[in-house]
Amino acid sequence: MTKQTTPVPQRISLMASGELRDALTAIEHGKGPAAVAALMAIDPVSWQAIEQRLTAVIGSDLRSLLLGMAGDSDAAATAIG
Repeated sequence: MTKQTTPVPQRISLMASGELRDALTAIEHGKGPAAVAALMAIDPVSWQAIEQRLTAVIGSDLRSLLLGMAGDSDAAATAIG
């Protein structure tokens, strides 16, 4: 009998979820450098888990989501970078 294994979703740490929230808030307030700093503080395992969940839920990655929310890719790119 073959054993089917369901991939276990990776966990997003509490710290990473706070950093993501801070990044999104910073973007909302037009504080690109603060947003970048918050995103860079997310640990690699949590970052992979965030990417997996975004892909599963919305079929896109965080950058695409942010650019789509902004409606204008040039303005969003300026705010992020």
